[in-house]
Amino acid sequence: MNARDVKTAADARAIVEARNLAHVKVGVFDNDGILRGKYMSRDKFLAALDKGFGFCDVVLGWDCQDQLYDNAAYTGWHTGYPDAPVRILPDTCRELPLEEGAGLLFLAEFDGAAAAVCPRNTLRRVLQRAADMGYSARAALEYEFFLFEETPHSLREKDYRDLKPITPGWFGYSVLNNSVHAGLYARILELAQAMDFPLEGLHEESGPGVIEAAITVDDALAAADKAALFKTFIKVLAQQHGLMATFMARWSPDYPGQSGHVHLSLRGAEDAAVFHDAACEHNMSDTQRHFLAGQQRLMAEFLALVAPTVNSYTRLVPGFWAPDSASWGVENRTTALRLIPGGPAAQRIEYRIGSADSNPYLALAAALGSGLAGIAGGWEPTAAVSGSAYEMQHPEALTLPRTLWDAAQRLQSSDTARDLFGDAFVDHFGASREWEEREFRRHISDWELRRYFDII
Repeated sequence: MNARDVKTAADARAIVEARNLAHVKVGVFDNDGILRGKYMSRDKFLAALDKGFGFCDVVLGWDCQDQLYDNAAYTGWHTGYPDAPVRILPDTCRELPLEEGAGLLFLAEFDGAAAAVCPRNTLRRVLQRAADMGYSARAALEYEFFLFEETPHSLREKDYRDLKPITPGWFGYSVLNNSVHAGLYARILELAQAMDFPLEGLHEESGPGVIEAAITVDDALAAADKAALFKTFIKVLAQQHGLMATFMARWSPDYPGQSGHVHLSLRGAEDAAVFHDAACEHNMSDTQRHFLAGQQRLMAEFLALVAPTVNSYTRLVPGFWAPDSASWGVENRTTALRLIPGGPAAQRIEYRIGSADSNPYLALAAALGSGLAGIAGGWEPTAAVSGSAYEMQHPEALTLPRTLWDAAQRLQSSDTARDLFGDAFVDHFGASREWEEREFRRHISDWELRRYFDII
């Protein structure tokens, strides 16, 4: 049996027994989209298929450096960090081609009270809202990431200075570079195929050592799984080859930031493509227009979900291939929302505001949930941008928060966010972003030392 043929608990039991595995890897994704997991013994895994297992809920209560939130109600010292119920998802079974033997990985999802703050469950709730409205969602995510001829150890020793990207200069879509590094590109493509996050495109981006990967379209929940696994295992592949991959939103002031764009469309009854209407301008149906209007109107309120770190906001500046307002246009890459006309299967919206550091489950929840609100409200977008959105004066309503703190406040005060995602999630995730900003404020940057130390 192939790993991707596993659909049920019975299938999972059968493949583990057929391969005579002593251990199975199981993981859950945390607030920041980081995979946290462990090896489970065969007996414990087989028992957990039926009744679940307990996973310390601290993984929902700490940041990307394992520092404990001091402002969260769901979990903290005041709760004692108990185990939260987790259920294994048999249909997420993957091969582990980067590990010796015929190892398997299964994703899991928090259950019970923890489900209310679990990112994957949050996307699931938004998808249920779509189903209640008569829709299903198709999505594809694409990421830019930088590769360096460094290891995590050497990078830390140098304080992340004097980094050496794997290719020099600015050379977007370079056939020269991807031919020189053909072996690496082949390994990325093979890994993506073997772990079922196949890539429909992989190319050199403009900038030293930057690569863009477009993951093949799928149903929205599966698309989020694929994106989250892609980010994790690209790092594993790189480190096994003495390299380092980063999905930071922006690692240098000299180069553009790294995006995490979301391509999204809706299907209706009998899998009909509801975004496409050949009788309308740009093939843009009324449903797609209202959906886009919701994404535009709620972008500022949901920004913390797609720009979740302090560093995310260094990317959202004019002229560096990232939007700086909730604008939209037809095939316009200066806008936050890019309408892509096409046939019924290709008609979609590219939600361009997201950065590579976003949690795929939450980026999709934001992009989809805001669009559904637009359909429900029959909202209308502003006029499309023609030309450069950077050179236009946009209405105040389209202005985006400039800091993570401000974005967290907008999220927590959003009635629509609370309706879509639930009070528990909004309170918990909002608090986690406030924590992230406070951690940043505690530190003194090199820029401050150079500017003020011997002058002021």
